[in-house]
Amino acid sequence: AAMAGCGWARAVRGLLLDVSGVLYDSGADGGVPIAGSAEAVRRIKASGLKLQLCTNETQATRENFVRKLRAMGFDISVAEVTAPAPAACHLLRERGLRPHLLVHDDLVPEFAEVDKTNPNCVVLGDAAENFTYENLNEAFRLLIGMEKPILISLGKGRYYKETDGLKLDVGAYMKALEYACDVQAEVVGKPAKRFFESALAELGVPPEQAIMIGDDIVNDVGGAQQCGMRALQVRTGKFRPSDEKHPEVRPDAYVNNLAEAVDIILQHL
Repeated sequence: AAMAGCGWARAVRGLLLDVSGVLYDSGADGGVPIAGSAEAVRRIKASGLKLQLCTNETQATRENFVRKLRAMGFDISVAEVTAPAPAACHLLRERGLRPHLLVHDDLVPEFAEVDKTNPNCVVLGDAAENFTYENLNEAFRLLIGMEKPILISLGKGRYYKETDGLKLDVGAYMKALEYACDVQAEVVGKPAKRFFESALAELGVPPEQAIMIGDDIVNDVGGAQQCGMRALQVRTGKFRPSDEKHPEVRPDAYVNNLAEAVDIILQHL
């Protein structure tokens, strides 16, 4: 059935891949690769297609993230990863913003070069265990005390899948602070158009020649389609059957996993 109507697979020069739920499922044990995905990455590279990982991962620096992927058998370099923290640092410097960070401890080194004295904004990432009442309340007090509160969120995902089940993502905490402070967060990361555009720029391919492959119907699929890309929904990661009845987002195709998507794309090269 997957092979029927594969018009979406034509004229592709580059692939953007979501990572968590497409390449691997994260977990306390470091996570587990999804069957066939490391081989699929090898086949993409061997085919001459360009490849960029477009991730909202904010629990590690890009270096450590890539080290972890390589240990799982993925042939990936830091240059092939578009992630929110470096994009946020760029934005902070551009606008002279000094962040109060509510992020995962392992992400803090990404912000080493940024002035954090006397903060005039809050940067929120997937802080996991650091999302305590105390830490959220501290971020809330800073924001509510600002004349023009600025909240920057490294993504707006609702939840993601780890090996032991679903986990609340940064979007839930972003909404809490938005609500409490009557502020609208600026999202750096998927589904922000600027973020996809910078991933495409790094890929060096125009949107109509690129396909995004992800497990998040709204942030991966919807976000990519709004940039003029084709987008596939994998039935791995946090995919749930109800995603197939989404009221707003219709993927260009559903595939069981990355390996199946790559099979179809390579047959049309």
